[in-house]
Amino acid sequence: MNGQDDASRIPAFYKLSLPERLNVLRQRRLLSEDDYRVLAAGRQVLPAHGADKMVENVIGVFSLPLGLALNFRINGKPYVVPLVVEEPSIIAALSSAAKLVAAAGGFESEADEPILVGQVQVVEIENVAAARAAVLQARLEILNLANSLHPRMVARGGGARDIEVIVRPSVGHGDMMVVHLLVDTRDAMGANLVNSMCEGVAPLVEKLTGGKVFLRILSNLTDRALVRARAVIPTRLLGGKGYAGEDVRDGIILANEFAMVDPYRAATHNKGIMNGIDALALATGNDWRALEAAAHAFAGRGPSYTSLTRWSKNEAGDLVGELELPVKVGTVGGPQQSNPAVGVALRLLGVRSGPELAAVIGAVGLAQNFAALRALVTEGIQSGHMTLHARGVALAAGATPEIFNTVVEELVASGEIKVWKAEEIVAKLLHQGASTAAAIGDAAELGAGFGKVILLGEHAVVYGSHGIAAPIPLAVRAKAEDAEDGVRVLIPAWGVEERIQPAAKNRDLLQESISLILKELGLAGKGACIKLFPSIPRAMGMGGSAAAAVAVIRALARHFKLAISDDEVSRLAYESEKIAHGTPSGIDNTLATYGRFILFKKGDPPVMRDIKVQKSIPIVLGISGVESLTAKTVARVRTMWQRSPALYERIFAEIDQLVLQAVSAIERHDLLQLGELMNINQGLLNALQVSSPELEALVQIARNHGALGAKLTGGGGGGSIVAVAPEGGQRIAAAMQKAGFQAIVTQIG
Repeated sequence: MNGQDDASRIPAFYKLSLPERLNVLRQRRLLSEDDYRVLAAGRQVLPAHGADKMVENVIGVFSLPLGLALNFRINGKPYVVPLVVEEPSIIAALSSAAKLVAAAGGFESEADEPILVGQVQVVEIENVAAARAAVLQARLEILNLANSLHPRMVARGGGARDIEVIVRPSVGHGDMMVVHLLVDTRDAMGANLVNSMCEGVAPLVEKLTGGKVFLRILSNLTDRALVRARAVIPTRLLGGKGYAGEDVRDGIILANEFAMVDPYRAATHNKGIMNGIDALALATGNDWRALEAAAHAFAGRGPSYTSLTRWSKNEAGDLVGELELPVKVGTVGGPQQSNPAVGVALRLLGVRSGPELAAVIGAVGLAQNFAALRALVTEGIQSGHMTLHARGVALAAGATPEIFNTVVEELVASGEIKVWKAEEIVAKLLHQGASTAAAIGDAAELGAGFGKVILLGEHAVVYGSHGIAAPIPLAVRAKAEDAEDGVRVLIPAWGVEERIQPAAKNRDLLQESISLILKELGLAGKGACIKLFPSIPRAMGMGGSAAAAVAVIRALARHFKLAISDDEVSRLAYESEKIAHGTPSGIDNTLATYGRFILFKKGDPPVMRDIKVQKSIPIVLGISGVESLTAKTVARVRTMWQRSPALYERIFAEIDQLVLQAVSAIERHDLLQLGELMNINQGLLNALQVSSPELEALVQIARNHGALGAKLTGGGGGGSIVAVAPEGGQRIAAAMQKAGFQAIVTQIG
């Protein structure tokens, strides 16, 4: 690790594109330059010729996602935890749980010495008592013989430490004796080492006992290498989404008691614990099957199979979680050396020994259990899991990027999260010919708000200049349904599910916006479930927040049978935009409401003139994957304007002239001039310091591959660019995607 206190905290990591995530890890020195290049080039994937040397009859390599769980603080040290897992929701749940526990001080986790048990089975013994005594008397001789077989392990501080002798009954063969060889394998998993030691001491054991040695092999019940993890969570951190912290605490304790006394519940309870443990074991090249066997055998060592965790409350009323289970893992050995991804994962994790890795595994298991129990006792584990599961199903059904979110939304709405259902939806959308109609939906059933692109004029439009904006074939749809327990908002595509609490302090922007809309519509105190289905990328400068506000207003008005004009919808959406962006121009809510290609000028009411378009204009939208910082960029421009008003008003005036010339170019369908004007506008926006390295890279890619003009669109600081591309739109999009960005080829007008 790099020693930074916040090394495990990477805000909004999930929103970044894959190349951006790697770059962040490199900048934070969590990835070395070599490991960064390995991951960026995809060279961590095990090559087929390497796989051919690992197992028999190889025909290829099977791959799984490698992700990171963030926010872990264990024994005062921050960790980013690599996980290899195909099941959705595990990584997100772990990161969320770790963040909450970190706020409470983090996990405490300790691991025993890394002792592995080898077993030598002895049968056909005439005098078992005498044989047992002989073996115990020769303890040092047996240990010295075992250690002579692996002097390098002894030199590293490991080796055979002790022996045990256990007598077991058998059926038809008399009593058998089992000699346990207790071996400290240090940072190795040690299976082969222990097996060879058992083989090596077998002749001596036979000589001492006068019996016959039969099996000589390690045991995967590694109960001499236990891990104990603990977390103490104040109730104030447990509340939220309409649930009191005390109720969540008591629910977790009660759910755990169920697993303690009922083996049917305990099996699922412990499986959840192993979700995270197995994923970390896979990432670090350890034997997850051995860990599973040990954990479940340990859970069943008493009169009944039971929970591996214990949840209780202390005298202060805090929730206390404790986990104990056997964990024997290694950080050196064959898998760590032969699989390049394992080396990268271990260096990312930053553990220095096998016991340290075991301690991290214990904390991960406890975090996974806490996440599952908290979900179960609040709004249910299925609600969050359903959307993530639907994304995997949509992918399996062949949903293309253009229709992916729509397929996910329709799957969730149908309640049939099945591949056959996803294939039906994909076929329907493809038959319709485009995702446009599917994205906007049937206005008679759903409230809808249009996405937008600003061709020219952003930022200057806040100061009275003109702007040109057009609707894009992306939208936010919303549906309101009856509910008895307050107001909930569900956005499957964004993984958002919130209970609106108008009286709560420190509400987020979504809470503030929905509360304002409910109050203005006279619906405060009413119950409703509001479902949003966006096909607009989140926070990418395409008017998503305004479109969501318009969609919610219209959905609520339809459901509660309120008469509301488009002008009133736009006004209320503008008030909502103030919450998100501070001092918006009004262009986003106008486009979201009316969905027309317009020349816009701020005012009360705003001036809108429809722009007459001879034929549609082909464009490419390049999506940076970096959240658009509209509020910050608007505030920064305002500060600079206040400092030098004359200078900045000249820039705004120049942009205004470009906009008016562009209107004429659009109406003549002179795309060459339109592109030139857009390029000049981008230069002025750069002078306003609202661009970003990612946006500049996208602009350059578009121009290099045939765009007539390209510029950022929206607030800047991140978000997206728009490029006019009468030819080669697919080529431009492919170049953007190759560089790690997203792209949409479409038309306006």
